[in-house]
Amino acid sequence: MLRARFCAPEEIIAGEPNDKLRNTVQTETGIAVTADNLEVARSAETILIGVKPTIVLAVVREIAPVTEGKLVISLAAGVRVRNMESVSDACLMRAMTNTPTAILRGATAIARGARTTPDDLARARTIFDAVGVTVEVNEDQIDAVTALAGSGPAFVYTVIEALAAGGIKTGLPAEVAAVLATHTVLGAAQLAAETGKSPEELRRMVVTPGGTTAAGLTAMAERNTSEGLVAAVEAAAARGQEMAREFVK
Repeated sequence: MLRARFCAPEEIIAGEPNDKLRNTVQTETGIAVTADNLEVARSAETILIGVKPTIVLAVVREIAPVTEGKLVISLAAGVRVRNMESVSDACLMRAMTNTPTAILRGATAIARGARTTPDDLARARTIFDAVGVTVEVNEDQIDAVTALAGSGPAFVYTVIEALAAGGIKTGLPAEVAAVLATHTVLGAAQLAAETGKSPEELRRMVVTPGGTTAAGLTAMAERNTSEGLVAAVEAAAARGQEMAREFVK
C-alpha cells in the first residue's frame, strides 16, 4: 500500500507480537507498530486481519469490543464470515489475495458479509485495486479463489522452475535458463492481460503445424501437464473447504 502511494506511513498501524519483527517493520516502513491488537482496532477505520486461520476467530473476538460497525476484512483461508459474525458486531468481509500484491500485481477476490454496506464494499475494492486487480465473488466461491489466485503463484513458480530445468537439460547455463523462463512467463501473462485474447488464441499465434512448439505441446499432452495443474487447483480448493469445517469455534 505504501509502494502504491495509497496512503502515508502515518496512516497505517499494525499489530505484531514479535518484538524483533515489530522493530524491523517500524524501521523499514515508518508505520506505527504495536503489540496490542486492541490499540490497532481502536485507532483504525478499516482493519485487515492477516493471521493464520487457526487464530482468526480468537483475534476477531479479542477486538470485538472496539470494532462494532467498523469494517473488518479477514485475509485468511477457511474461516467463514458467518463464524466471525457470531463473535463480533463489526462489518465483516473476506478478501483472498496473493503475494504479487507486493509489486502491485495482485489478484484479489472480495466477498461481502451480512452487514456489509455499499460503502464498505467500495472501500475494500479501493484498497485492493491499489495493489492489483479486484473481483467480487460470493463467499461460497472463496475456496476456489484461494486455490486459483492464493495458491496459484506457487503453481506458476513450479512451471517456471520446470521450464528452466528444460532449458538446462537442452544446454543452457542455469542462470540463463532461469532468466529466460521467468521473463517468458512474465511476458506471456502480460500479453494475455493487455490483449484480452484467450489462452487458446494466444497459443495459436505461437504454434506452427509440425514446428517446435507443436512438438512441445504434444509432449505436455502426453504427460497430462494441463490435467496436473487442474488437479492442483482442485486439491487446494478441497483443502480450503476442509479448513472451513475445521475453523468454526
